[in-house]
Amino acid sequence: MRTIIFAGGGTAGHVEPALAVAGQWMRENPADKCIFIGTSEGLETSLVPAAGFTLRTIKKVVLARRFSPGLLLLPLHLLQAVMQARSIIKGSSLLIGFGGYVSAASYLAAKSTGVPIVIHEANARPGIANRLGTRFTSALAVSTPVQRGAFSGALITGMPLKSSITEIITTSHSDWNLVRSTAKRTLGFDDAMPLVLVVGGSQGSQVMNTVIAQSLSVLLEKKIQVMHSLGRKNALPSAQSGYQPHSYIADMATAYLAADVVISRSGAVTCSEFEALGKFALFIPLAIGNGEQLPNAQHLADLGRARVISQKEFTSSWLIANIDSLLASSHARGAQVSTVNSTAHEKITALMQNVLSSH
Repeated sequence: MRTIIFAGGGTAGHVEPALAVAGQWMRENPADKCIFIGTSEGLETSLVPAAGFTLRTIKKVVLARRFSPGLLLLPLHLLQAVMQARSIIKGSSLLIGFGGYVSAASYLAAKSTGVPIVIHEANARPGIANRLGTRFTSALAVSTPVQRGAFSGALITGMPLKSSITEIITTSHSDWNLVRSTAKRTLGFDDAMPLVLVVGGSQGSQVMNTVIAQSLSVLLEKKIQVMHSLGRKNALPSAQSGYQPHSYIADMATAYLAADVVISRSGAVTCSEFEALGKFALFIPLAIGNGEQLPNAQHLADLGRARVISQKEFTSSWLIANIDSLLASSHARGAQVSTVNSTAHEKITALMQNVLSSH
């Protein structure tokens, strides 16, 4: 029995791809054991145990991009996290990292214990932890092509997707328009009218919520339906005919299939899931981290699948003036889904097997 360590925590962009790869690894290697390294406060605390995997936590280490007083404590915090990671990784067969708060310490710990490393980068602009990890391994994979640095020569695997999404895109349907109409009816909407899906992330977006509130009466007058995820911490407005407010949408696969236009932030998971099932998107990138949301969105805009605007541009007047053109772009796109990421998890496990066989 081999032990495979998965490092990636904090956000869905690090946790969900890791879970998809771990699931594929166990299907291929049922005698092996997968252990996740995460933080005690990220999404991994619920997602990893729910998927049936063991989660071990280490100290969260934020690699600051600019000077702050907290930077003075970084060496101490990183050393603590590395020592914690060493106790988990030592004696294992392989570490695969997906970036995030625990990956830097995990890469250093794996290097110091002689455990081989594989890295998957989800974003079009690699993060600091994964860039550090490239000093210790050449076994690199990316979701989309990266133009500069060590990841420019990485294996392009695509983004590992949830099984609920891969099952849809790998199933042959003769009429995807019917599939999308059925999804719309399943969610309680009229399949003869367009549907806009608004998603501000798991915590929601106050800016996006405000714009939708200011635009809603006009959208409904235009016979445009709205499914709106406001975030778990935000108060829900009243539902009305053609408008559904939600704190959180659990079944995003059906929502993406049903929507004619998706209005959203552009994290790596959101972009890959939309690319698989969505028709057309308006992305409003959030300027966080190392600015990775903009290139994530731009990749889909370059494919003709999305339009990208800044948060400053996104106002009620802009949305009302442009919603018809967004719907026209969606109609021109057609109903077909995309299989571009359908085998990403298999490509990554093949890379892992290759690394193991060479050690």
